Amino acid sequence: MSVTIKDIARVLGISHSTVSRGLNDSPLVAKDTKDKIKKVAEELGFHFNANARSLSTKVIGTIGIICPENYGEFGPGLFYGSLLNELRHTLEKAKLDIIVSFIYNQYTNENNIERLVVTKKIDGLIIVAPDINYIGKDVLDYMEASEVPYVFLHHNHSLPKSNNDDVFYTDNFMGGYWAAKHLIEIGHKNIMTISSYANSKEFNERTRGYLEALNKYGLKKNEEYIFYGQSDINSGYNIINENLKFIKDNNITAIFAQSDLMAIGCMEAFKEHGILVPNDISMVGFDDLDLIMSFKPHLTTIHQPREELAILSCERLIQLINSKEEKKKINIMLKPKLIVRDSTKPLLK
Repeated sequence: MSVTIKDIARVLGISHSTVSRGLNDSPLVAKDTKDKIKKVAEELGFHFNANARSLSTKVIGTIGIICPENYGEFGPGLFYGSLLNELRHTLEKAKLDIIVSFIYNQYTNENNIERLVVTKKIDGLIIVAPDINYIGKDVLDYMEASEVPYVFLHHNHSLPKSNNDDVFYTDNFMGGYWAAKHLIEIGHKNIMTISSYANSKEFNERTRGYLEALNKYGLKKNEEYIFYGQSDINSGYNIINENLKFIKDNNITAIFAQSDLMAIGCMEAFKEHGILVPNDISMVGFDDLDLIMSFKPHLTTIHQPREELAILSCERLIQLINSKEEKKKINIMLKPKLIVRDSTKPLLK
């Protein structure tokens, strides 16, 4: 049988209305009484009823996390899964529950965000998406009209209304720049990069950063050195197998693969052809997925600050939920970090 407010009141010898006020941090109840109430509640295993509590406090204690549709794919799923774990850790430390969903119901095409808000299942939303345009204007308009607090995570959008949103994302341009800069500074000049077919801003920015590094160090920009794949292991593997002659003819000594998975595929292909990483060719990835430590040589890569992104976005959302005053929107771009491991080596002159 579940514990009720009356059970707590009976143990403490106080009215159940006092217990109710104490559990909801009412200023009408003295601090020492609140502490006693909460201690007994915890000892008895009392749990708040979200629906009942929301009637009086309008706080449910649950955050909705909206994932992109490609969450279930192997490649993107590794990154988003890691990011979701960071969000979970941060929210559970704040004693908040989570509901993980997607923008649309795959069978009915129903707007899941609208359903979560209408049924009052959440206090706020963290929307994880690499591109704001993927979400849809109807969803954006609904969120604004509903006044439910929300933040965007892992994208930097460029819509005219972008100043009206709280946004947290990685500086992909700087990540691409640092990847190329590292290779240049250890002596490489003929540096190939592999981007993604997906016309997403994050990959476009990584390519732009790569090109900027070449320009700053006086190296010639060569469009033929830019290849495109699906950002997965097979794509990296196939690109190397299909372009091995090009790599040898152009004396390519280093490759910046714009995802760790493509870098793994490249290294596996090189291994089959007896080409050693990093002795014969250096390799840099992007993301710093946990998976890469299962492959050797251990990959030099650009670390995306997942933990910091999770903490900052969760703290901001909690702040928006608890504040009754309108706050100025914030746009936070976090710097990635170059992690040098075993897949890059100075080029011998």
